[in-house]
Amino acid sequence: MHCYRCGREVHVQDRVGRQETCPHCGVYLHCCLNCRFYDPNAYHQCRESEAEYVSDKESANFCDYFEPGDSKKSQRTDRAEEAKKKLEQLFQKKKSEDGD
Repeated sequence: MHCYRCGREVHVQDRVGRQETCPHCGVYLHCCLNCRFYDPNAYHQCRESEAEYVSDKESANFCDYFEPGDSKKSQRTDRAEEAKKKLEQLFQKKKSEDGD
């Protein structure tokens, strides 16, 4: 799995303990932001419908549905930045068309 904060790879055993931390930056690994079910666009930001609501997505929690995620934070950030660039290009075209 990759740490949500530093993006570095972290080798874990079968299960991630509630108090386990990233050896590189020290954040908790058993948290929503490292879970494969975490989705900022989903209800309660979780795609697991049976999971209880967790308000602090960065803190260690007791969620029984936690599974280490496969994606890196940088990949999520890259998609957001790419979408933002496309929107900026679209509005720049619109402005140049209006100015003609």
